[in-house]
Amino acid sequence: SFHQVCSPFIQAARCYARPVRRKRKDIPSHLDDLPPTMLKKDYTNIPVINSVDDVVRRLLSLEMASQKEKIKIKTQQLVEKVRRSPHDNGSFEVQVAILTAKIRTYEEHLQRHPKDKNNRRRMLMAIDRRKKLLAYLRRVRYDTFENTCKQLGIQYSLPPPYSRRVTKRWLVKKAFCLKVFQEVRKLKAPERIKQRKERRARARAAREKAAQCEG
Repeated sequence: SFHQVCSPFIQAARCYARPVRRKRKDIPSHLDDLPPTMLKKDYTNIPVINSVDDVVRRLLSLEMASQKEKIKIKTQQLVEKVRRSPHDNGSFEVQVAILTAKIRTYEEHLQRHPKDKNNRRRMLMAIDRRKKLLAYLRRVRYDTFENTCKQLGIQYSLPPPYSRRVTKRWLVKKAFCLKVFQEVRKLKAPERIKQRKERRARARAAREKAAQCEG
């Protein structure tokens, strides 16, 4: 048959051409600490939930919940750590907590799908927004800023000082601007001297008039 006549080279080529399935790495998630027996967000405060069947309770728990439901509960947990009062839903600390949950979700997604540019852009926008909120808290309420970073596990680093790369073009442009500024000052020098003399004459006349009134 054909398989008996087939050379070892062709067999090796067939084996080489087989698609190799890569084993997925176990990426740690910030949702791993949620217990599977915890109920979903919409069913936590219902009194009838204690008398339902075990199967129904499992269906309403995080064991059968989607990723979206788990993210809601994780966001609520982070908000509870930093909110000022039970009715606080819009303070800077709460906004930082919500953005932190989003950023960590984006980071996990990008570890599995590193070429997803759309979500990478969203993550960078959320990081920039959180940096602005933390910078404001650090400037206005430093104790709240420290507590927020501690409770949410955020490592805040100061932005680097502004530095501009010195290029030949920039040096030529700067020298030209300085030369223009000096030439304009030379042209305006007589006018400035004239205005200075007029101000001094007015001040002298005002002092003489005041001395005459006192005398």
